[in-house]
Amino acid sequence: MEIQDSDTVGGTRIHPTAVVHPNAQLSSDVVIGPCSVVGRNVAIGDGCRIGAHVVIDGHTTIGRNNSFLTGAVIGSQPQDLKYHGGKTRLVIGDNNVVREYTTINTATSEENVTSVGDNNLLMAYTHVAHECRICNGVIMANAATLAGHVTIEDKAVLGGLVGVHQFVHVGTMALIGGCSKAIKDVPPYSMVDGNPTTWHGVNFVGLKRNGVPEEVRANIKKAFKIICRSNLNTTQALEKLRAEFDSCAEIDHLIEFIEKSSRGICK
Repeated sequence: MEIQDSDTVGGTRIHPTAVVHPNAQLSSDVVIGPCSVVGRNVAIGDGCRIGAHVVIDGHTTIGRNNSFLTGAVIGSQPQDLKYHGGKTRLVIGDNNVVREYTTINTATSEENVTSVGDNNLLMAYTHVAHECRICNGVIMANAATLAGHVTIEDKAVLGGLVGVHQFVHVGTMALIGGCSKAIKDVPPYSMVDGNPTTWHGVNFVGLKRNGVPEEVRANIKKAFKIICRSNLNTTQALEKLRAEFDSCAEIDHLIEFIEKSSRGICK
């Protein structure tokens, strides 16, 4: 992003039409584009690029080398009737790309936080609501929407126009097909699709791309056959997984994910 006729302060370039509160904390090499607004309680790390017409407000802390493109609204108040003001927070890590018109809200209560980790891609018109937690390497395609209190684990992929119900937990390397409605937890390594979402198999492409060994992929396939295609209930299936698989971190994570599920899993 090039900025014409910008003001330079300590290596940071601010377009003359941008409005940056004097109390905002800007590290080195931050670029702020035309007509953007940065609030008083915002801290932005080294090398961040803020495009045109971006609003960053609230008690928001942003790490290094993030990009926010045109029209993104970051750190706005939660869309939650329980919100009654206060110093509610948003924390964003490093190396994220936040595309056009994305919205990310702060938490509802001061005790909690909305968080986005590192190396995530949030495509245009995505929405991240209050108290959501996006881990690392996540991709949210255009207009994917998270209700409050959603957790997205590492390297999960959400297709375009996906809607995720509040308190849903999406496991690592899971894939949700476009236009789906996720109302139950999405197990790690799985592919789900539909309204409501149902399990459609193992996300083998995602596993390969993320360097999961062939032997582990085979174990995951066997595990899901026990969970989703046997006549066992969930408790019985987990007992069988413990009996059949030893010293496999991925299977251990899958078992723990299902045990902790409060909404039940897609089957």
